[in-house]
Amino acid sequence: MTAVLILFMFVAFVGIDFLVRTNLRRMQEKRARQAREAVLNTSIRLDFTHEAKSLKRVEVPNPKARILAVDDEAVVLDSFRRILVLEGFSVDTVEHGPEALGLIQRHDYDFVFTDLKMPDMDGVEVVKSVKHLRPDMDVVVITGYGSIETAVQTLQQGACEYVQKPFTADELGEFARKLLIKREARLEAAKLPNVRVVAPEMAEVVPATEFCVPGGAFLSPGHAWVRIEPEGQVRIGIDDFISKALGTVKEITLPERGKAVKQGDTLFSLKGAAGIVHVAAPISGRIEHDNAGLKTDPAELIHSPYDRGWVCLLTPSDLASELGTLKIGKPVIDWYQEEITRFRTPEGAQGAGTLDWAAFEQKFLNMNVHAQV
Repeated sequence: MTAVLILFMFVAFVGIDFLVRTNLRRMQEKRARQAREAVLNTSIRLDFTHEAKSLKRVEVPNPKARILAVDDEAVVLDSFRRILVLEGFSVDTVEHGPEALGLIQRHDYDFVFTDLKMPDMDGVEVVKSVKHLRPDMDVVVITGYGSIETAVQTLQQGACEYVQKPFTADELGEFARKLLIKREARLEAAKLPNVRVVAPEMAEVVPATEFCVPGGAFLSPGHAWVRIEPEGQVRIGIDDFISKALGTVKEITLPERGKAVKQGDTLFSLKGAAGIVHVAAPISGRIEHDNAGLKTDPAELIHSPYDRGWVCLLTPSDLASELGTLKIGKPVIDWYQEEITRFRTPEGAQGAGTLDWAAFEQKFLNMNVHAQV
């Protein structure tokens, strides 16, 4: 009986807490909506003709986004302001395409809504012009039923979506919310470093602002790559992350031929003006050959990390079990983006624009204790 009572009290507590939270949220939403209504009623009476003859502007506190709408029908623009302002967006509206283009050159908008059929400048031209002047802005086409085919064609000109009129307040509000979610997701994705999988020789032509990983090769947590050769041996080198971070290598200490190394041991070391970094062996085995050309031209490590810049050839001793500690395919891309983001933070090894080689080794190459090669 006591257990049932306790269970009942727990359920009641959860239910009351949910109701309180729900009512509190509704009250907050109601107050925010009332504040937006007050702003709406005041702002549309203000004079902004010095910026654009037909401009009407409503700015709300902490807007979800800023929207510019252009349509030659004043009633449509009235609907846009009334609906989108109450949804929490700041909205500018104009009745002519050229006015819209003038505004986007002076203000930052997240979205531009444009009607397709307008007398002085049609929506197709507005889309082209906006994407030319401000490619960062998302353009949405407003269309009637008979112009859907043309609206779809504007997607090829850079429009991100189209909305069909007439629309209800709920339909436009939901449409705007989905647009905002898509834009935020796209902007968030754009913050991630661009990482591509490439053929080994293509690393030489990848822009300095991008990163690449070798197709068909494994990567170790210490940023060494491993490519299995047809004879069963493995070729090893440094990856694009190390090469771009270091920028230059003046000297390399190659591993000793015939020497047995264990996974995690120092395999070779790189020397530059700012110090020395040690690279850990990605797998265990015996050194068979080294790339002696790197002695005279260590810059190949940076210029061609996956091709001419290979470091050594090794006969693995425990490849089957150690491959599980390496990365390949999609996990490499995700891990690379995390590593690059971590490197670029103030706590990373780059500091105030100058790479600290010792800190870089400790934080990114999994080397804490060094053994001489």
